[in-house]
Amino acid sequence: MVKLIHTLADHGDDVSCCAFSPSLLATCSLDKTIRLYSLSDFSELPHSPLRFHTYAVHCCCFSPSGHVLASCSTDGTTVLWSAHSGQPLTVMEQPGGSPVRVCCFSPDSTYLASGAADGSVVLWNTQSYKLYRCGSVKDGSLAACAFSPDGSLLVTGSSGGDLTVWDDRMRCLHSEKAHDLGITCCDFSPQPLSGGEQGLQFYRLASCGQDCEIKLWVVSFTNVLGFELKYKSTLRGHCAPVLACAFSHDGQMLVSGSVDKSVIIYDTGTQSVLHTLTQHTRYVTTCAFAPNTLLLATGSMDKTVNIWQFDLETPCQGSMNDQLKRLVEHWSEEDVSAWLRDQGLEDLIGIFQMNNIDGKELLHLTKESLAGDLKIESLGLRSKVLRSIEELRTRMDSLSSGIPDEFICPITRELMKDPVIASDGYSYEREAMENWIHKKKRTSPMTNLALPSLVLTPNRTLKMAINRWLETHQK
Repeated sequence: MVKLIHTLADHGDDVSCCAFSPSLLATCSLDKTIRLYSLSDFSELPHSPLRFHTYAVHCCCFSPSGHVLASCSTDGTTVLWSAHSGQPLTVMEQPGGSPVRVCCFSPDSTYLASGAADGSVVLWNTQSYKLYRCGSVKDGSLAACAFSPDGSLLVTGSSGGDLTVWDDRMRCLHSEKAHDLGITCCDFSPQPLSGGEQGLQFYRLASCGQDCEIKLWVVSFTNVLGFELKYKSTLRGHCAPVLACAFSHDGQMLVSGSVDKSVIIYDTGTQSVLHTLTQHTRYVTTCAFAPNTLLLATGSMDKTVNIWQFDLETPCQGSMNDQLKRLVEHWSEEDVSAWLRDQGLEDLIGIFQMNNIDGKELLHLTKESLAGDLKIESLGLRSKVLRSIEELRTRMDSLSSGIPDEFICPITRELMKDPVIASDGYSYEREAMENWIHKKKRTSPMTNLALPSLVLTPNRTLKMAINRWLETHQK
């Protein structure tokens, strides 16, 4: 359960961003101010509000230690503040003076990234307050930015819809269209999906946009194979543009806020909806989880910030098996309807509701019961339902055993023993991919596009990571 425990209504205009430190909550607004609150009782600090910016403040964020606060504004500046005293430490002017939309600290606090309306992104050295590196996206203004947990990568999102990945020297590694109508926010899960054995890193990334969708990606970075960005899935819980998204401190939950005035909290493992919060009366513009505590803040164009608290039954506090049992076997009929909608099977919602299909019944459906009991005449629809159920069962098995999803073959949905990289950039179990090709399937199992080549390259780095995982988890 999640409950509203406090509402802050001190801003005089739209709330644009909120951010937590271990002991404080910062909020900023189009009213040109930043406000600071104590997490002990949500009282405003004596030196709050912070005033310097001459136009709207779009973003604020704490350094990992919580000692320094950054804010950026339409006035073209990014300001560093002492969180303890509220005194400005420095004012950094964006090259060209363009309005600054977003900012974020690197995990080690060495750098601060700031992105502007002209598409420029700057890395500032937070010790010298000097410009370290800068870059620019080819299309649109900067609307989002996030560092990977190890600080080796910076991801930016633009109003043109591109996700761009930069290394720590601001060299562009990759750029691709992620959201057709523009990106509004992106966030890395704080917890990597796997360790750094032999230089292997996997990170989960979320992005959201004006297309009303949240997309989940896996970012991998290896010393041998370099960088790779893989699309994984889409969450479609909102019916209007999604303006903000953020992971919980343990990566098990993802929250989003939307123009539809709602806040949705997802389980990142099963990708099901845990909670839908509808207390805001206007667009939800920002959301943030507190570090290491069960608090959530959401801000809105209704000028308020709501503080939510999770009870001890929230998934991030229970075991993974308990979580899955609650979220699948204990799904209500409404949860099954939401799942059908996410799978693109909304035409079957009425049939499932008429037959009172809940989570337990869902997991026991067969091709015979779909045809006989539910009277689904279309063979294609029955096959799609069965495939989706099997994927759900596999995901449950994978989560309950703790196997990282990247170790699972997309074809067999089993732990890979001899992973190979195909020309589509994805890794598969060698035997499964060879059988796939042998059956004259010259298309990618993941994208359904034609394979540029039938060459399969051994993924030795991934194989070493899987072997290391097996050594530590299956003794």
